[in-house]
Amino acid sequence: MPLCHLHPLPYHAEPTARFALLHGEPGAVLLDSGRPVAERGRYDLMAAWPLAVLKPAAGEDGRAFFARARAALVKLGQAELPDEVELPFAGGLLGYLGYDFGRRLERLPEGARADLQLPDARLGLYAWALISDHQARTSQLVCHPALDAGERQRLIALFEAEATPETSDFSLTAPFVADIDRDTYCQRIEAIQAYIAAGDCYQVNFAQRFRAPFQGSPWTAYLALRAACPTPFSGYLALDRGALLSHSPERFLRVSRGQVETRPIKGTRPRRADPSADAAEATALLASPKDRAENLMIVDLLRNDLGRSCRIGSVRVPELFALESYPNVHHLVSAVTGELAAGLDALDLLAGSFPGGSITGAPKIRAMQIIDELEETRRGPYCGSLLYLDVRGESDSSILIRSLLAEDGVLSCWGGGGIVMDSHWTDEYAESLAKVRVLLETLEGL
Repeated sequence: MPLCHLHPLPYHAEPTARFALLHGEPGAVLLDSGRPVAERGRYDLMAAWPLAVLKPAAGEDGRAFFARARAALVKLGQAELPDEVELPFAGGLLGYLGYDFGRRLERLPEGARADLQLPDARLGLYAWALISDHQARTSQLVCHPALDAGERQRLIALFEAEATPETSDFSLTAPFVADIDRDTYCQRIEAIQAYIAAGDCYQVNFAQRFRAPFQGSPWTAYLALRAACPTPFSGYLALDRGALLSHSPERFLRVSRGQVETRPIKGTRPRRADPSADAAEATALLASPKDRAENLMIVDLLRNDLGRSCRIGSVRVPELFALESYPNVHHLVSAVTGELAAGLDALDLLAGSFPGGSITGAPKIRAMQIIDELEETRRGPYCGSLLYLDVRGESDSSILIRSLLAEDGVLSCWGGGGIVMDSHWTDEYAESLAKVRVLLETLEGL
């Protein structure tokens, strides 16, 4: 098996100085663990200049698109890392699947307005990545054997120079405005609860969108948001018409050596400045029958989704109702694990599980139909996934919550939550604001 070429670089505890060299380049992508403030993530990964870019064709089925993605990995060629090296990526695919890629996997209505220009998916094929391992405290340039030797030397020179690019300005030219008002939000929650009462569903994840015009560099906005809200599944992806900025706390699907993990978030309380009040919010969340019920519904949904692609009897729930705290909110998190069935890979797993159940509701397809009916516009990247999939079959992906799309001079940001029968619309409205308040206020303050 061919080995990747590894070139050691001085260790960086956070990735932004190096990615500043790349952020404006074609296909520039950063998977950011939020270090050193966020403590759960182990790796930062960055790349640019993909060998090819895959986007779905008009009318192309999602599984056909995944077949093209699989063929691209085969064309790049197999490669391994040295036995003593534990890194997540040896060359392969990096990019996103938008929430609406789910329309290519399941039959859904076409009610919500499509007003974004973003493709349903965009996966770049990369023959190199710069990866920092915060556990081993190393930074290494990982080059697939297919990478041209001259290009490898250019990358080494680029990152060894330790240049400091000039920062660019960023500002909003008007405040964020929600697509719907409070009264409309209330009516939509009542409609969801009518569906629940009729037996159509148990839970629906409903979101609202906020938009603001901006000028300047989305990368500068990302840096400000990273400082305000460091999270372990953050990321930045340069796009043809702007950029995707994500500050997500949630893992969707990880595959490593055939072992699968998903970590759904369901249940939220705001953080408080007073330590006693903050601890009380966390305690209330852990004890809340409503939040535990919401979480358990999604755990059951994900057990079913993983069961489509995992070995029979291997799906487990090793962690249920754990507390995770972030600068703006407390979350209730569970873990579902399994082992990929023989002959299946991470793309099969995605085909059977996408989009993540934590951001649809249950049952998934009926919940997605209701979302399409009641949300004003298609979600685009929101609630999709930022991901990598390498030539060895290793993969990890996030849920694109706490994320923004910069497109044609407009920033879009979404906030939402799971609606159940005993939800009260004022509480849900406040929760949808609490989840994104730190993002909106940070950008409005620049």
